[in-house]
Amino acid sequence: MAVSDWVGTGLDWRHALADMKQFLAPAFKRVEQRASASTFIDGVLSRAERKTGWMLAEEAGLDRPYRLQSLLGRSSWSADALCDRVRRYVADALGDADGVLVVDETGFVKKGEHSVGVTRQYSGTAGRVENCQVGVFAAYASRFGHALIDRRLYLPKGWAESQARRVKACVPEEVAFATKPAMAREMVSRILDEGIPCAFVLADAVYGSDYKFRRMLEKRGQAYVLAIRSNHVLRFLEEWQFVETDPATLVSDLEGQTWQPLSAGEGAKGPRLYDWVRLPLNWETEEGFTRWLLARRSLRDPDAIAYYFAYAPTQATLADLAAAAGLRWTIEECFLRAKDDLGLDHCEARSSHGWHRHMSLVMAAAAFLARITAQQRREAFGKQNERSPAAQVAAA
Repeated sequence: MAVSDWVGTGLDWRHALADMKQFLAPAFKRVEQRASASTFIDGVLSRAERKTGWMLAEEAGLDRPYRLQSLLGRSSWSADALCDRVRRYVADALGDADGVLVVDETGFVKKGEHSVGVTRQYSGTAGRVENCQVGVFAAYASRFGHALIDRRLYLPKGWAESQARRVKACVPEEVAFATKPAMAREMVSRILDEGIPCAFVLADAVYGSDYKFRRMLEKRGQAYVLAIRSNHVLRFLEEWQFVETDPATLVSDLEGQTWQPLSAGEGAKGPRLYDWVRLPLNWETEEGFTRWLLARRSLRDPDAIAYYFAYAPTQATLADLAAAAGLRWTIEECFLRAKDDLGLDHCEARSSHGWHRHMSLVMAAAAFLARITAQQRREAFGKQNERSPAAQVAAA
């Protein structure tokens, strides 16, 4: 969505965009950097087909892309400081007691081998092994909208252990090899420490299968709904003996009437209805919390079943867990819009700081769109229905 799409809506988006840039300004050390960042954000919000240096420069009426390329490469400023401000901006716009934090990774297909972190690895975006970069991201979602709020480039072992490649790509010395779940643990812990309102943490099986990730959330008293694989090993103590099984086996033993049809949220064609069931897992938990095995079954294909570990306050209902699980799609929507509309995957920088700067700037543009959408939703939520009792009393 380009900014021009908001023309005629009655929303003062120009003033809102200027306010956003002013809020982000302290992340940059010099006036020139702030001006270049402003031009970059305007460019990715434009209808330029490719968000590359030359095309963004052309969109801004510049003869050369030097300023924009310098912003991503040679200039000195902290991408993390900018990302922190983007996160605060999103929290202010979308923050809600029922909001959720979603973690996932996305791939960036590359042709060469010199860009930081590029190697042949599985890309969920492509659905196969590709020559690509992979970034781990966090998104925040609430009834007011959703937006990306953190990012970190995954550095494969081949890169992490090659001093020559590290130096050439300007990988900081303190950055060592870390698995994606380990990166997610650090990312989520830092975000929760900042106090962003979060009812549930959501993620796919890459993270749900990681014991350390789940345990970190449980120690914090943080509810979650995390996907797991059908063959995830489950161990129980029954009659003083350990029993080993898996989610698919446990659920297959259930009676048909145990399943309940519930909505996993609104989709493009209305409510996304599935059959749901949960089984309590009698493992040790923090006081006031219960752990469940949650399963979601397609209404059209009974063999299509997804499984989750759910950890939530004991009073949480099956409908609460189903609704939370259904919000994991929001980060996919964030990736889709940021790539298709804002050029998240058009990064030309080969360095580590260049990648993080590009991602943070695009995330800032996406956060702006999320904020003005949230403003419209808040205004709509505040309007009374003409036929509501409150409206009738006011009219009288």
